[in-house]
Amino acid sequence: MKTPQLNSISQTNVAFCCQNDLASRERAIRATLYKYNGTEISFYTQVMQKGAEMKRVVSLKVNGREIEDVIPDNMLLVDFLRDRRGLTGAKQGCDGGECGACTVLVNGRPRLSCITLAVSCAGGEIETIEAQAKGGNLSALQKAFHESLGAQCGFCTPGMIMAAESLLRDNPDPNEDEIRTALGGNLCRCTGYVKIIKSVQTAAAEMRA
Repeated sequence: MKTPQLNSISQTNVAFCCQNDLASRERAIRATLYKYNGTEISFYTQVMQKGAEMKRVVSLKVNGREIEDVIPDNMLLVDFLRDRRGLTGAKQGCDGGECGACTVLVNGRPRLSCITLAVSCAGGEIETIEAQAKGGNLSALQKAFHESLGAQCGFCTPGMIMAAESLLRDNPDPNEDEIRTALGGNLCRCTGYVKIIKSVQTAAAEMRA
């Protein structure tokens, strides 16, 4: 069977993908179905099959460093960061955009790297947890998560911190509801989230001081 084309997306799915919630929107994109000769094929499956055949030279900035690399069209951002760049802070948890452990910042906005194609970030700027500490000193968020016990096993912590970092850049003094909304796509199996929220509040206060 020929590889299906990407131009047959339905208007219904386009509308569904235009949700405001980051995790919901990216799950919708991954679940979008395309029709080819009457057969529905998922966007994700299609890209994985076709992308393995194609590569391109991509220029982008990772943690402030300009880089250029040859990237397969089907390579996920999380794999590019971990396997190509050695940046293992972004964790592979659910591989479906459900847990938020893979969250990084792309052009300052939180992005689920396990369902983001690396080539889609061409010309952009990617920030990972590795860039948070400066001169060997923890960032305000890293320090707050440590001192306020916001990190338990630590697996979800990089994603939590990156999502919180984006929030505090836009809103230096968020209330609890705003913090909960910003971290709504990040799951933690160890805590009841109380100390995570307190960690963000503590960091915000320190950054405002």
